[in-house]
Amino acid sequence: MFSQMLELPDHRLRLRENLLQISRAITAQLDLISVLNLVINVSVEMLAGTSGLIALYEEEDNDELRIRTSVGIPPEAWPALAPLLELPLIDPDTPREVEERILREVAASTGLRLRQVVALPLTFHNRPIGIIYVFRAALNVAFSTDDVRVLQAFADQAAIAVSNARLYQGVLREKQRLDAIIEQSADGVMILDNRWRITTFNKAMETLTGWPRNEAIGRPCAEVLGIRNMQDTPICPRDCPLQRGPHMQNPVVEGRITSRDGRERYIQSRYAPQEGPGQTFQGAIANVRDITDQKREEELQNTFVSVISHELKTPVSIIKGYAGTLRREDATWSEETLREGLRVIEEEADRLARQIQDLLDVSRLQTGWIRLELTDWSLPMLAQEVLRSFAAQTSDRFAFELRFPDDLPPIRADYERVRMVLTNLVGNAVKYSPDGGTIRIGGRAEGDIAIIYVSDQGIGIAPEEQERIFERFYRVDNRLRRTTQGTGLGLYLAKVIIKAHGGNISVSSQVGRGSRFVFTLPLARRQITVSDEK
Repeated sequence: MFSQMLELPDHRLRLRENLLQISRAITAQLDLISVLNLVINVSVEMLAGTSGLIALYEEEDNDELRIRTSVGIPPEAWPALAPLLELPLIDPDTPREVEERILREVAASTGLRLRQVVALPLTFHNRPIGIIYVFRAALNVAFSTDDVRVLQAFADQAAIAVSNARLYQGVLREKQRLDAIIEQSADGVMILDNRWRITTFNKAMETLTGWPRNEAIGRPCAEVLGIRNMQDTPICPRDCPLQRGPHMQNPVVEGRITSRDGRERYIQSRYAPQEGPGQTFQGAIANVRDITDQKREEELQNTFVSVISHELKTPVSIIKGYAGTLRREDATWSEETLREGLRVIEEEADRLARQIQDLLDVSRLQTGWIRLELTDWSLPMLAQEVLRSFAAQTSDRFAFELRFPDDLPPIRADYERVRMVLTNLVGNAVKYSPDGGTIRIGGRAEGDIAIIYVSDQGIGIAPEEQERIFERFYRVDNRLRRTTQGTGLGLYLAKVIIKAHGGNISVSSQVGRGSRFVFTLPLARRQITVSDEK
């Protein structure tokens, strides 16, 4: 009897020690499935059960109970256990015969030996998060009040562990979602620590800088980006506004960088500083955007304003000068002088009108609007008109040639728009051939398109310039640039017009040997007449 009296406290002490060790092990786990597996295994073992399961309330499914783990019950049998989850087995007022009936039905449908069940809630801060079910296969020993009390104490600790694991899982999912957003961002994203070293480096940053992330991470931001101002002086870290004043709200740095593969880019880096207690600098998130095209557009616009101001001012000044001279009351002009002055005025007015028309065309094309008047007509005849016009204006240093086959079919295109293209190409050929030479317009039919070319023997175009000459406002940087007129719009308009017809335009050139522009236009569809034969 005495030994029995000592045995009971010892048993309870060992049980408490086991509970404490198990609770510590459970609360140290952060993986939800691992926590649930440990909880159900310990629960079944503590109560000498034969099987058990844990069901959790799922927020994504309107707090519906769903089985998440089990021991002694195969997952394929889980759907048959639904009646257990739908009835209040944890309610002490549930009649015993109801529990027994449910168990018999579930046992019959699953083939499992389920004779007794104890169900205890998992609650955290008075909020139910799930239920533990432990089953026995025999009726000889019922679940006692002590069994329930022990399991309930264990369930309270298990609920904390499950809540922590769920919270960690939620944080992990959110981190994965944010990582995916950062990785797929079109802008470059870096996360910096409090020593300005890179801890996160997304795919866009790899593309922008040419640095692989495994090499960039851990390096100082200034080493990887290397932002320079227009005077080619490094901006970071010495002049970085975030380092000068780390408490500034979202400071911005703009400057040039050179990628590891030698590409020059212009970037804008916007920082979001992270502060700790006492406004201590903890790091920053940097959003890096490639604004090269924007800067290039600004430079082109500035160049355009400068060029167009000069180009428009020149004819206006000439017109005003000749008009003022001719209307002087203190001078008498011969008829020849008057005709010459009026001719100059007319030519300069035409030049001014063409420049204004180019500006209007560019304005329309920027909005994506271009109207084509499509008709069928002879390309050689138009080319001949264009060359005849230039032959009358140029010196005998130039020779103009047409090279079209006699059987070239008519093309279907906008006559005036194509005239503009040919006029521009021939005009450029004359302009950039200071020593004269032969200028040719030719072409041939190929399938359902006409391939047309304009060639000259001028100064040519450098290879690095050939990719950009069709850009808006771009002018080739060569020795004739300062002495030749132009806004840099002609080839841009030519490209847009040809593309509007469904064609393409390109250039091949050698410096000192001339250039050859080639473009395509659709041929007119052949009209087939079918006559009735009787």
